[in-house]
Amino acid sequence: MMMKTCHFCTNNAKQIDYKDTETLKKFLDPYAKMVKHSRSAICAKHQRKFAVAVKRARFMALLPFISR
Repeated sequence: MMMKTCHFCTNNAKQIDYKDTETLKKFLDPYAKMVKHSRSAICAKHQRKFAVAVKRARFMALLPFISR
């Protein structure tokens, strides 16, 4: 089994910006739900920061809550 590396660790990201919707959309499924870290290969530290960024982006109407 090949281990995936965290996208944010490899790009040396200090913060996950909620305004960068293109990066956030990579880790959302077609229904705009957050993909769990075992599927997206994001480490636990960045998964928590990612969740906060997605929630902020949804509240600011940059990302949808539900996509049909």
